[in-house]
This record gives sequence, structure tokens and C-alpha cells, in this order.
Amino acid sequence: MSNDTGHGHHHDSGHGHRHESGHAHHHDPADLDWDAIGPLLEQNAELSTGQYTAAARWIAGLPDAPEVRRVLDIGSGPGVIACLLAEVSPKAEVVAVDGTPALLERTRDRAKRLGLADRVTTLHADLPGDLARAGEADLIWAGNALHHMGDQRAALAGFAGLLRPGGTVVLVEGGLQPRHLPRDIGFGRPGLEERLDVIQAEAFEQMRADLPGTKRETENWAALFCAVGLAPQGTRSFLLDLPAPLTDVARDHVIADFTRRREGIGERLDAEDNAVLDRLTDPEDPAGLHRRTDTFLLMARTFHLGRKA
Repeated sequence: MSNDTGHGHHHDSGHGHRHESGHAHHHDPADLDWDAIGPLLEQNAELSTGQYTAAARWIAGLPDAPEVRRVLDIGSGPGVIACLLAEVSPKAEVVAVDGTPALLERTRDRAKRLGLADRVTTLHADLPGDLARAGEADLIWAGNALHHMGDQRAALAGFAGLLRPGGTVVLVEGGLQPRHLPRDIGFGRPGLEERLDVIQAEAFEQMRADLPGTKRETENWAALFCAVGLAPQGTRSFLLDLPAPLTDVARDHVIADFTRRREGIGERLDAEDNAVLDRLTDPEDPAGLHRRTDTFLLMARTFHLGRKA
């Protein structure tokens, strides 16, 4: 599980698996090519570092926030966020918890590269079943991870049970889906990205329906915090705004995103929209993503906080 992926359910991604990215949630993780996906997840998180850093500083600066000595990054993906949390909380041990060994290996490599190997460790765990093995924490960060768990209320109660007194759960859930192109790109029907959103929302719903023990839950996160004995501490959204013209790294990310979507949801699109995606992902097409000067990246991630008394 990783934190990036949907209609606001960005699988963060940095954390990883955005449901909008087409290496869709219903695949068995064992079937995925993590050597190919890992760098994309890492790149996605690195592009969003400003968002995550601003959010982490907001959380660290809350009144009455206790000193953070131990952090769990649930569904940590390739470890970009785990390392960032270690930098924001210089006295904390950060445990990256994920079910994919290849991503945990990337985390260890990254921590070593950044000089954080003494404070960033990894735990291979199938979530939410193995959650108790993670141990207690002052901060539990779940970036687009909770929606990969069938019974979200029970999983959140599990998080609450691991919190030390005064500790905080950070849920990264919702926000605004990414936008990359003008409404009218000069060919095909205008409004392509809005139509992709609809299909991705359906795919997300199917992913939820297929999870073991899945239960429908009203996505009122403050109410869910209260239901598991946590006090809501506020909600804030942070914007990622990379205007045109994009850097090469950001452009490569957008191209990879559209390529995965073409592969992942192409069967649900009509012939005209598929033809548009083919043109957009064609390196030789002058109107494609490789050469357009109007491609941008704009999205919001929303952070919800709950604190243990």
C-alpha cells in the first residue's frame, strides 16, 4: 500500500499509489513492477515536498503539541515523507511501515543517502492486520493509506490505540484532483481531464468494494476521529502549484501519469478520448505532452488531525 492515488484520494503517493494513476488499486501488489513504479512514486513525492513540508511544520507548530520522539509513517511507499518527517522532527525516530519490500528498500537507501539512517527505520507489515507490530508513537502519519483499508473506522481505532498521550494522527485524505492541461487543448472534445476524473472515481469505488471486510463510511473525518476517541485538531489543505512551462522533472511526471492512465483506464474510455491520449503521450506529436508549452501541475492535498487526550 502506498500513499498516493483518487477523486481527491491521491495516493500521496509520495507515498505512492494514486488511484488516478492507473496502476490501479485493484491489482495485486505482487503483480506490479516496483522497480518501474518506485522511482515514479518517489518523483511524485519529491515534486510535492513543499506541500508536505508546509503541512509538517503546521502540525509541529500546533499549540500544546508534545515533543515528537517516535513517528509511524503508515503506507510509507518509497520513504520520501518518512525522511522529511525525520528532518522536521530532529529528535524523532521515524518508522516507515509498508507492505512492499521493494519500497522499503528504497526508503533505507534514501535515509542512508540523506544521513538519516540512524533515525529512519523500516517495518514490513501487511496493513491493517499487522498494525500492532508497529508499536506506540507520538505521531502517526497515514498519507492516502486509510482508504486502502476495508474497515476504515477499525483501522483508525487501531491508530488511536498506538498513540501515546497527547499524540496526533495525521490523515492525508481528499483534496482536489490534479489538473495538467487547459480545458480545450486544441483537439478532441474539451474537458478531457474531467471525464478521466469520473472514470477514476468509479475505479476508486470498485477498489473500495473489492477490499477485504470493506465497510461504507461517511468520509467525515472529524466525526470518525471522535468515534475512536480522538479530538479533532483541524483540517488544512496545501496547494501544489507548478505553472507552465514545467521543469523537465515535472513534465516527465505528467507524461508518466498520463501514460499509466492510458494503460489503466483506456478500456473504459471512448475511441475519441483514447485517440487524444495516444497523441498526448506520443513523443513525436507537436501537440503532445513532451512538447506542449501549456502543461502545468495544480492540485491540493488535505490533512486532517486528531489528538489523543
